[in-house]
Amino acid sequence: MNLNGGSGCGLTGKNIMEIDNITYEDLSLFSHEEEFSIFHKVDFTRTTGGKDLLLDYFSRPFSKLEPIYATQRILALMLDRLDKWPKAISNGTIMVIERFYETAIDTIPQAENLPAALSYKIFHSSDYSMVRYSVGHFADFVRGMNQLLSMLDVSDCPPLLGDLLQRARRLLDQDVLHSLAKTESGIKLNPIQVIHYGHYIRERFKTSMQSLIEIHSRLDAWYSMAMATRRYRLSFPVFVDQEDSYLDVKSLYHLLLPQPVAYDVRLDPETNFLFLTGANMAGKSTFIRSVGAVVFLAHLGMGVPAQSMRLSLFDGILSNINVVDNISKGESFFFNEVQRIRNTLEKIGNKRKWLVLIDELFKGTNVEDAMKCSTTVIKGLIKIHRSLFILSTHLYEIGEELKVYPNILFRYFETSVKDDQLEFSYQLKEGISNDRIGYLILKREKVVEMLDRL
Repeated sequence: MNLNGGSGCGLTGKNIMEIDNITYEDLSLFSHEEEFSIFHKVDFTRTTGGKDLLLDYFSRPFSKLEPIYATQRILALMLDRLDKWPKAISNGTIMVIERFYETAIDTIPQAENLPAALSYKIFHSSDYSMVRYSVGHFADFVRGMNQLLSMLDVSDCPPLLGDLLQRARRLLDQDVLHSLAKTESGIKLNPIQVIHYGHYIRERFKTSMQSLIEIHSRLDAWYSMAMATRRYRLSFPVFVDQEDSYLDVKSLYHLLLPQPVAYDVRLDPETNFLFLTGANMAGKSTFIRSVGAVVFLAHLGMGVPAQSMRLSLFDGILSNINVVDNISKGESFFFNEVQRIRNTLEKIGNKRKWLVLIDELFKGTNVEDAMKCSTTVIKGLIKIHRSLFILSTHLYEIGEELKVYPNILFRYFETSVKDDQLEFSYQLKEGISNDRIGYLILKREKVVEMLDRL
């Protein structure tokens, strides 16, 4: 699936931050298992169309300030009105309306008189029942849209939202719809009302109705983003308009963790490379994914899981976290690691702003070879000053050789041992880790004892 295809929202490739399918998977932005998917975590949409539009937003994060801040203003407006959001429009309501247009039925009479109405009811009973049922749902939709228009009608309405609401008002400004909206919900319409409203909806309002459903879908997608911002107490980031990459986050945490630990991280043109060490399970991968996720969410115009965040616009995010081998192509794990690095270098250059996330580089070769390859790659990447890099490694030894480079920050996750048990603080500390706990884990899991008994 190519997540960056399409042209929704009037966006072009120049307005979209680049992020490929591998990075989407690495950062858990999408996953077939919902509990491991940030998209599913923030999906509070009530309709299929709204979910599709939310997916469209996730598929094409912005790379321009204007749409980001426009979305932030819309979500901020909706945040104060979430509890008043009308419940009249459900996914079932929209499904009934769409099915009404798709199903072949006998022509509904235009004449508004009792004989015509009774004739249709008697001689076309199944079609009449469908028309009556559909008109009831259509009335719910019109009432719900009118409530939304009234609720979101404010003097300082963001232009992007205001234009959408004005378009909806024009589509709904019909005498027939005003009359339909005044009918009482749940009250059975008489035969004359059924054919009167049914004929108008069926024969004269189909195109307008499709447009209204599209408008509601967009409102539903924004509603979902606002609901997620409130539910998880997310904060809106502030963008710094500058040529070089910049990131300063306070109390950053991972949205998918039930009891996350907060981190602070700052990267700028003077220190744009974070060299991260620590034992397995100490928190390196979670930290890297957390940084990638907040930068991504910020470029949607959403709130982010952090106390505060300031950042520059990024042209793209690239990750190298879950590299796998490809048996069908005969490609080794190490070969795919090399290809991913090559792809990264081809994309980022030195004139664009990227966030590059690399977790445990060159796991697919021997230690000596991995050290040489890793050092070579890092010494090359630190020449690129416009992008930001976070690279974790279990090869602590190469850190000493890199200390001469002023733009590299050295941070590690500490692991302590108490009574042969590992304790992780999940806090970033300055420096390079010196933990060696592989044998301890082997011993703790009784593997050494089992081997001794062989």
